[in-house]
Amino acid sequence: MPQIYYLPDERLVDVEEGETILEASRLAGIPHVHACGGSARCSTCRVLIVEGLEHCAPPNDAELKLTNRLHFNPMLRLACQTQLYGEGKVTVRRLTLDMEDMEIAQGQALGQESLGIVGEEKLIAILFADIRGFTTFAEMLPPYDVIYVLNRYFRQMGAVIDRYGGTINNYMGDGLMALFGVENPDRAAERAVRAGVEMLQAIDKFNDYLEPLYHHRLKIGIGIHYGNVVMGTVGSATSQTMTAIGDAVNFASRIEAANKQMGTAFLISEAAYLLVKEQVMVSQSLHVSIPGKRGKYLLYEVTDISGSFPLENSPEVTALSSFQSIFAWAKRSLTALGAFLRKLFKFR
Repeated sequence: MPQIYYLPDERLVDVEEGETILEASRLAGIPHVHACGGSARCSTCRVLIVEGLEHCAPPNDAELKLTNRLHFNPMLRLACQTQLYGEGKVTVRRLTLDMEDMEIAQGQALGQESLGIVGEEKLIAILFADIRGFTTFAEMLPPYDVIYVLNRYFRQMGAVIDRYGGTINNYMGDGLMALFGVENPDRAAERAVRAGVEMLQAIDKFNDYLEPLYHHRLKIGIGIHYGNVVMGTVGSATSQTMTAIGDAVNFASRIEAANKQMGTAFLISEAAYLLVKEQVMVSQSLHVSIPGKRGKYLLYEVTDISGSFPLENSPEVTALSSFQSIFAWAKRSLTALGAFLRKLFKFR
């Protein structure tokens, strides 16, 4: 039976053959940071093999993909992927050692601290919206009026986004970022585009209220992209929020900003368009240079979308949500049962 000697913990742990170093840490109650959940998507679980490398299985494809990119030397291994075999002791030094990471990891191990989503890849639709020329308009108003106008605007835009199953994830001055497909991936791009079309209609109604008060009409720009992001909970210990991070988010933001350059109001990426092309109506396609990215990208100006979609809280959506919840519960239960049976037969 292999053994692991942990530094700086100075603990010796017996390990079943084939177990990974991270699995051994969890079973022994040793705090071991693993931001991606142990799927070789990050390097936070890395360890230095001080002694006993011959008892470690060679790096698998997932580990090699990451360690080659990070230029690890052979003694640096991902604990989540490194399996142990044979009779002998492996001495490892955990490389995440500051007190903050230790407290977080210990809280997770004891179930005392919840970090929400700590790193999960998802394919979602990202919508950015921004009020055009709001800074100039705001300079003419008392501060209280600026807050009042913004809150009323966000309230109306938020109601539209909620109806199509989206969530406003971030506010940036007079701009917002909304996510579709985080909880329910069904037709996320379509729901985002339908929300965008309705937001443009909502701003017209909002202007009917605003113009008599301030003699001004607001214009907004909307950009949507559909792509892979990493969902994670970020922030301090007392103030955390779930957000999406990745190139897809940055691209969606750049698409929204391209409206200024193109003189348009609503642009979507090619990835989003391919998912809604049967319903969406576009006035033009544009090849646009995107700051921070090479080459030109094909964007589509959306004017409308045909058909209808069951809105949130409708009987259709409620029934679908219930079915998906039951399916998710059954999937988790079967996964847990499978893990239990594997361990049972392993010990026998």
